[in-house]
Amino acid sequence: MSQVESKVSKQKVKLPNRFDVLLLNDDYTSMDFVVEVLRNFFNKEFLAAEAIMLKIHIDGEAVCGTYSYDVAQTKVSQVIEYSRKNDQPLMSVLREVTS
Repeated sequence: MSQVESKVSKQKVKLPNRFDVLLLNDDYTSMDFVVEVLRNFFNKEFLAAEAIMLKIHIDGEAVCGTYSYDVAQTKVSQVIEYSRKNDQPLMSVLREVTS
């Protein structure tokens, strides 16, 4: 093995940053609509979606999933676009996971 190959193989590969997608509570979006969003965009089963919806209602926000930046940004955009098309003010944001 050459010296160059040895250096390359010993380098650590940095994993890409991960981002949480959150839904934020508001006083207008119905609980049923939030459950629908969680099921349609985050593939949650009904009981899991209901539990996350209640956490949003009580705590003001909840993590719906953790993804790479591009996927997280797409999820945020899809949720906001779908909400506006259905006359709902539901907001979604992403937050970088720190460890």
